[in-house]
Amino acid sequence: MTDINELIDMAWSDDVTFSDIEKATGLKESKVKRIMQANLKPSSYKLWRNRVRWIKEKRKKISN
Repeated sequence: MTDINELIDMAWSDDVTFSDIEKATGLKESKVKRIMQANLKPSSYKLWRNRVRWIKEKRKKISN
């Protein structure tokens, strides 16, 4: 498995999708979310989740 810090860096990146993370580490989106929640402060986790949602919406709009 990937180092937790590397995983967190990938998850925070705007250019890395959950699919990319799964290909690199074998971890599904739900597991990445649990790892992020366990390793970030609650406020940081909430900020990250909002950012992920925003990026997903942005990608949907671009692909349409």
